[in-house]
Order: sequence, then structure tokens, then C-alpha cells
Amino acid sequence: MRLLAPAKLNLCLFLGPRRDDGLHELRSLFEPLALADLIDVSEAGRDEVVCPGVAGENLAARALAALRAHGWGGPPLRVEIEKRIPVAAGLGGGSADAAAVLRLAQGAVADLGALAEELGADVPSQLVPGLALVGGAGERVERLPTPPAHAVLLLPGGGGLDTAAVFAEADRLGLGRGMEELDELGRRLREAAGAGASPLEYAGLLANDLEPAARSLRPEIGAALNALREAGAPLAFMSGSGPTVVGLFPTLAEAKSAAARTGRDDAIVCEAGRAP
Repeated sequence: MRLLAPAKLNLCLFLGPRRDDGLHELRSLFEPLALADLIDVSEAGRDEVVCPGVAGENLAARALAALRAHGWGGPPLRVEIEKRIPVAAGLGGGSADAAAVLRLAQGAVADLGALAEELGADVPSQLVPGLALVGGAGERVERLPTPPAHAVLLLPGGGGLDTAAVFAEADRLGLGRGMEELDELGRRLREAAGAGASPLEYAGLLANDLEPAARSLRPEIGAALNALREAGAPLAFMSGSGPTVVGLFPTLAEAKSAAARTGRDDAIVCEAGRAP
């Protein structure tokens, strides 16, 4: 069996107060990308998750172990992940892989959503890849209509930016908003995206509050954003906790032309808004 684990794009990320559990309140719009990890699943003598090129245990292995702990009786599996989503790049690749593994037990294990939440804040939204308004620390997921087709140009910048470090830097810089403002932004996002519009039609709502913190740790993010704007991106922003920056385009052809203009060998162009 071959599974697809699509990357997720934060169209925006608004940072709220730190909660008692140490996580931050957020409001974000997630959408899936055609960029996806490939996961081959086959029966084996024992459960095994392999991910060439990525050291150590990953979320997919934890997801499989969690299914077993919750009584899933499927046969022992070998799960082999071909990484196409850049690692530690703010595109949710690990969460996407974990969610794909959890989907193996769809209908056989009760409340996969709660299990996903135990694995990580981004995993619940990835159980059913699609446009979603996300709240809490990522565990509250409100599905929204699929938008018209559009495309993205991604500049991953080598990945490797630690999410916890970015949030810690955001705290050091005093970034964030109050709950009243956060809730108002959530309402406005729901109204705009809930009408089925392209994200380009509500570009004024799309921003990432973590960008100053990520740029503090990785100043080259600013140069990458400038490169997207100079290449003609109608909208350029950082995804998640970075360092990937994103140019949003109406069509795939326009995104490909802009990629050529950047001259960047790490550029990735793909469709956005609907799972592959």
C-alpha cells in the first residue's frame, strides 16, 4: 500500500498568550500542498518505521506505537517513508507522516483525533488534509470549503529551524496578541475563507507573527522573502515556524516562471489548496 502525506502550509499564523501547559494560543489557516511524502506500507515480521536520511525516531513511529497501545490489531508492518517535504522547514512533514499512519486504523480505533492530539499540535489537522481554521495550540480544527486552485513557490532555505527555539525567541521579543484580538482575527478568517474564496482575495489577512523571531535566528529569511517579491509574487510570507518562505500565485505557470527568476536551486513549485 502506498500512502501520501501532504505538506501543510500556514497561510497565516497569529500568536496569542502562552498557556498553562507551556504552549501558545494560535489562530492559523492550514491548507494542504501537492508536495507530499510517499509512504510504502507492507506486512512484516514486526513493526518497523524507516525513514532514510532522517536520524532518530520520528512521529510516524510514535503514531504506529500509539495505535498498538490503543488496541489496533492490524498485522505487523514495515513503514518506509520517502521524504519529499523538507525536514524542520515549517511545512509539517513529520505531522503529515504521523497522520497518514493513524489513517491506517480509520474505523478500527476510536477517536483518532484525541490520539493525534497526544502526538503533536499539528497532527489533528492532518488527519483529513484540507483547508482548516486552526485554534488552541493546533488541536481545534474547523474544516472550511476547498478554495479555487492556486499555486505556491517555496524556498525552504535548507530547513533545520527548531520550532521550540522560534517560539522561545518570540517570547523573548515580546511578540503576540491578546485573546480578544486573536478571536477577532479568527472570526475574520472564518468569514473570508468560509466563503470559498482564493487566499489571494484576502491577502490582507495573511501574516505570520513568528516571522520576526525566525528572522532573528535566521536572517537569511528576509533575503528569501525579498527574492520572492522581486520575482513577482503577489503575496510572500513565511510558513509556520520557518524557515520556508512562500510565494502565492494564481496559477502554476506563474509560480514556475517566478521560480526561474529567483535563480534558486532549492525552489519548489506545486499546487495548493487541495490534497494530492
